[in-house]
Amino acid sequence: MIVVGLTGSIGMGKTTTAAMFAAAGVPVYDADAEVRRLYQPGGAAVSLVEDAFPGVTRDGAVDRALLGERVLGDPAALARLNAIVWPLMGAARAQFLAGARAAGHDIAVLDIPLLLETGGEKAVDKVVVVSAPAEVQRQRVLGRDGMTQQKLDAVAAAQMPDADKRARADFVIETGAGLEDANRQVRAVLNVLRGEAEQPH
Repeated sequence: MIVVGLTGSIGMGKTTTAAMFAAAGVPVYDADAEVRRLYQPGGAAVSLVEDAFPGVTRDGAVDRALLGERVLGDPAALARLNAIVWPLMGAARAQFLAGARAAGHDIAVLDIPLLLETGGEKAVDKVVVVSAPAEVQRQRVLGRDGMTQQKLDAVAAAQMPDADKRARADFVIETGAGLEDANRQVRAVLNVLRGEAEQPH
């Protein structure tokens, strides 16, 4: 089974691209969804995060807005949070891949926003970077509820520049020309990967 790491900076269209892989029948692990599960009432990260950052939980769940205020722009705090969350996510990811293998899938996708920033590319076979022109990215992000230029700058500062991600990708999917064009690129990537999967190793 080929394990694909799917990544891309904020506003590049990664979530939509992940949905295209899923629509093509490829199992997709969503790192953001896993974080939401860990942070919801009863989630494995709730008490650990509250211990590390007192006051960031509400009604038994981690309040992501409050937590964001504590860690954005503070590398030491972010590192402390990551030390809590990443091991929990690693266990869920391993479980996902085991399930995909057991089901006989030839390809599985790990949708991980900070894949390259965290060295996660070492644990995948191929890296797919989702990209779009800077102005398209800015318009998309600033169109989101509660997003400001200041927040965008803070998030972007924590992410590897798009040009560096593109340079480290096995495939780049451009989303600036619309959904149909992006979907065509997803199918092309799967065709190439399946061609490689059929070759004897």
